[in-house]
Amino acid sequence: MLVKVFGSAVFGVDATTITVEVNIDKGIGYHLVGLPDSAIKESSYRIAAALKNNNYHFPGKKIIINMAPADLRKEGSAYDLTIAVGILAASSQINSDEIGNYIIMGELSLDGSLQPIKGALSIAIKAKEEGFKGVLLPIQNVKEAAIVEEIEVYGIQNVTDVIDFFEGNGELQPTVIDSQEEFSKTLDFPEFDFADVKGQESIKRCMEIAAAGGHNIILIGPPGAGKTMLAKRLPSILPPMTVQEALETTKIHSVAGKIKEAGLLTQRPFRNPHHTSSSVSLVGGGSYPQPGEISLAHNGVLFLDELPEFKREVLEVMRQPLEDREVTISRAKFTITYPSSFMLVASMNPSPGGYFNNPDSPGNTSSQEMQRYMNKISGPLLDRIDIHIEVTPVPFEKLSDTRKAEGSTVIRERVTRARLIQSKRFECMRNVHYNAQMSSKLIREYCVLDEVSLGLIKTAMERLNLSARAYDRILKVSRTIADLEASDSIESHHIAEAIQYRSLDREGWLR
Repeated sequence: MLVKVFGSAVFGVDATTITVEVNIDKGIGYHLVGLPDSAIKESSYRIAAALKNNNYHFPGKKIIINMAPADLRKEGSAYDLTIAVGILAASSQINSDEIGNYIIMGELSLDGSLQPIKGALSIAIKAKEEGFKGVLLPIQNVKEAAIVEEIEVYGIQNVTDVIDFFEGNGELQPTVIDSQEEFSKTLDFPEFDFADVKGQESIKRCMEIAAAGGHNIILIGPPGAGKTMLAKRLPSILPPMTVQEALETTKIHSVAGKIKEAGLLTQRPFRNPHHTSSSVSLVGGGSYPQPGEISLAHNGVLFLDELPEFKREVLEVMRQPLEDREVTISRAKFTITYPSSFMLVASMNPSPGGYFNNPDSPGNTSSQEMQRYMNKISGPLLDRIDIHIEVTPVPFEKLSDTRKAEGSTVIRERVTRARLIQSKRFECMRNVHYNAQMSSKLIREYCVLDEVSLGLIKTAMERLNLSARAYDRILKVSRTIADLEASDSIESHHIAEAIQYRSLDREGWLR
């Protein structure tokens, strides 16, 4: 008897429907075809044990299983339940009338219970697009898949739940999640709040500007100045994610298996990879490509602590994703593109010893050592960082101050208003949403300066020896500062403030 059961394969962040054809005939043998990997080939042992331990049997006949399309590589153990249901239906142990209306996925344990799978959200989205009635998934994945509306999502704990479902004996109910209600649960009291930061008012102002315009930022300062503390609090002042952004972010984390039992991700991600990370772990890849840290930080923040300690070749692979907001991983037989629109926040000590030009500090570093240290970071990478700011240690008077500082919720309101201005400005443009994404053409259009401002930036570039690449960055940042004040035009004081945020462009800073 021939039976068709449907599963799904995830490539990149999108799913492809897989037809599992099971044919049982006279004879002996078990033949699995359609480019399965080792995990799928081993599924017969898990399926046989799971069925026996739940009072069903693995047919001792000739079983041929084809996974179509046959030229597409199938990976992972998530097809166990798909194949098991196909074998049960083809051997007439269960009713097969409704099987073709559902996507069935799950990894079987020997006792018949199910283990979670990756990419459940992408699978549910594809099932809805192709008109399936519902999706049967492990109970651990049901929350993320149930985000998709207008399709039935059933959580399965044991293979017997599936059997009873198709036999009409069970009381399996579809999981319903109100995505709007889930999304409305905003974090008004974040774990990391700017109210906890003592002093550093100028740095907090700088972080607010970076959040408002989506600007990449690098913090330079000695150990203990508060660089990491400030970076961890940046997500708390970013605008709340839209529903579309939340779905995009959840899909990537689902593919990477990072969701666990959570549903829709409503808070912007914060990724903090160690400086020993490889280029593959950062941008994604592998023989079976998986999203890297830059994709897991999509719509959120990627924090690189101690930037010069990262290998130079690891940092260089980020240059293209920072520009294009996506990363493409190519293999001989396929190409996968992962989104990677994130805010880069980097921190570094001003010298290998942590202190520079401070005669009172331990282990003072010479200018030559400092130059070698800074050369670990390439000019093209720095060119993609809009804001450079020096972080100085907080004096005792401010550390001991008991007054409460301004909280993240208040700052986020100002940031959100500035982002709304930018959204309206760029509403007719497909790939531009905030000031940091402006091209040179858009800068000339939206960053028009009056004579006073033009004279100021000219004087600054001459006296402070600012490099040429600083010019566009100063204009972008000044546009954001103007947006925070709801000003239609860029004034001279906006330019003056933006000039302060280009420390590393000053020739002589390292000499």
